Order: sequence, then structure tokens, then C-alpha cells
Amino acid sequence: MQNLKHIFHLGVKELISLSRDPVLLFLILYSFTFSVYTPSKSAVMDVVNASVAVVDEDVSEASRAVREALLPPQFRPAKEIPFSDINRDMDAGTYTFVVDIPPDFQADLERDAKPTVQIVTDATAMSQAGRGPGYISQIITRTVEPFWSGAGKAQDKPLVALETRARFNPNMEQGWFVAVNQVINNISVLAIFLTGAAVLREREHGNIEHLLVMPLRPYELMFAKIWANGLVVVFAAMASLFLVVRGLLGVPIAGSTLLFLLGLCVYLFSVTALGIMLATLVRSMPQFGLLAFPVFIVMSLLSGGQTPLESMPVLLQKIMQFVPSTHFVSFSQAVLFRDATPAMVWPSLAKMFAIGCVYTVVTLSRFRKMLAAVQ
Repeated sequence: MQNLKHIFHLGVKELISLSRDPVLLFLILYSFTFSVYTPSKSAVMDVVNASVAVVDEDVSEASRAVREALLPPQFRPAKEIPFSDINRDMDAGTYTFVVDIPPDFQADLERDAKPTVQIVTDATAMSQAGRGPGYISQIITRTVEPFWSGAGKAQDKPLVALETRARFNPNMEQGWFVAVNQVINNISVLAIFLTGAAVLREREHGNIEHLLVMPLRPYELMFAKIWANGLVVVFAAMASLFLVVRGLLGVPIAGSTLLFLLGLCVYLFSVTALGIMLATLVRSMPQFGLLAFPVFIVMSLLSGGQTPLESMPVLLQKIMQFVPSTHFVSFSQAVLFRDATPAMVWPSLAKMFAIGCVYTVVTLSRFRKMLAAVQ
């Protein structure tokens, strides 16, 4: 209990110190307001290696040809699923596109009718959802041309009437995806920089020496910085989610905010430890900035928030499994967009917690060495 008391009071000290730092306060305010609002109209990226499934209700030569035509580099080889699995697989985020080929598809083509093919799109994968249906439409048109018996060329009249339905983001509003993604990115950068700045501020102001003469242990100092700065990020992120994302931008939050809050706390457990670890490797704030910014940029670009993880090289995908932001991006999009349940996202929570435990052990070892060097 005495150790917990020390951690609590040291954390309160951190909050007081942060409240007197106008630069960091401005950074927090900017990161979760203007930085979320302004980039909500960013550019869309090309479709690369998108996951796709086919519901074949016709089981004909033409439907098989369509399924086999969905190939790299735009798409992964299509998987065949039953109609009853569409909602379940889309809710779980298994596929970005599901192509539903209706019964009598080939027969309608042969009698010069216009069969309707439905494309169900996971619009949370915004970089792919914008262009993917157009690519699929072109592929289907080229593939079914030999089966069409109408006069003239296939491209002279529509062969297939494609009905596209975007799930989770019906109007394919790009700002919806960007706003949530900005909040996720800013959580990472603020958690790293606030905890790192807290450690370096103690060293630069000479407070470390004062703390070392007190009956305090290294883990008490470290965990105090983790909970205090993590609390600030939690408050700022949730305020941004409700006031900016849902309020100003009008982005609906489909899932449970309490579940997202739980995942956010688990994620901060690991990423704040990472910020402290980076701070133990340098001696000043400029050095910390030069080290932390490349780390954050890699986390931001390669965690699946900017581009889908499956579009990256296989080796890189495996490496990014050891970075907590990869699992947090997947968790956040599943909860906030798809209304995922705890049963769907518990693997991401478990991975974030496991990575956080490893980061904490390594960080505590580095933190002890830093304190020993100060003594």
C-alpha cells in the first residue's frame, strides 16, 4: 500500500508539472482538435492486395470464371463463402469486398438479360473501398464477355448491373475514416512524447537528484509517469472522440465507447513504456525528438492505419505484429466502425497487453540504469 501511495502522489506531481508547461498543453490541445479536424479530406490510395470473397449462387462456368479472375496485384485470390456468412465475415473484418453472384447468372447472360451482381464493401478500409468496386466491375465485364449472347461488343452496353453497398460507411465519407485514424495516431504520438518529456524534464531541471534521496524505488517513479500521462491522453482522446469526431465532423460511433476505453488503456500501458524507454537512451529533448519522430512515423505508416497491413511484404507484416499500434489500429476500427464485441477483439487486447509487459520489463531495466548513472 505504501508503494501505491508513492506512485499516486508522484503521479499527481506529474500532472501539476504538466499543467504548468504551456508548450505541452498546446501540443495536447492541437493534436486532438485541429490535427483531427483538418486532415479529414486526405487523398485516397490505390487498391493493392485487397481481400475478397465470392458468394456463388449460380455455380456455373461463368461464375467460376469471375471468381478466378479476381487475382493479384489488386486482389488476393478470392475465397468462396456461403451467403449466410456475409454478415459474420464482414463484421469480423475478414474481407474488404464480398461479391454476390446471383442464381441463373450464366443463363441470364446467354439470353441477353442483365443479371445483378452485388458488391458488399467494408468502407472502413477507405483507401481500398473507394476504387475497389470500380476495379471489380471492370474485371467482371471483361470476364463474362464470352458468355454474353447479345449483339455488338460487350462494352457497348452494360452486361452486369452492379449494385454496390458499402457497410459501416454507407456514403463512403472519407472524413469518417481519416478522423478516427487521426485520433489513433495522435494517441500514439502524445503518449510517447508526454512520457518521454516527463523523464527528460526531471533530468534537465535536476529533479532526479532530489527524488533519488527519497525512499522511492525506480518502478514507483516509472509507473507514476505512466499512469499520470496516460490519464491525460485518455481524457484528451475521449474528449476528441465525442466533441470533434462525433460532434464537429458528425462521424457516428457504431461500437461501445467503454470497450474502446478499455483497449485504449491497455494500449497506453505499452506505448507509454515505449516513450520512457526512448527517453532513457538520450540526454536532452532535441535528441529525444530526433529519436522519437522516426519511431512514431514507422508506427503510423506500417500499423495498418494508413495502408492495409495485407498490402505490405510478408516479412514486414510479421515484424509489425510485435508493435502494439498494429493491434490497436485493428481493435479501434473494429470497435468504432463495426460495433465489434469483446469476443471479436480479445486477441488484439491480449497481444497489446503481452507486448506492453515486455516493453515494461525492458523499460524498467533501462530506467534503473539511467538512475544509476545519475547517482
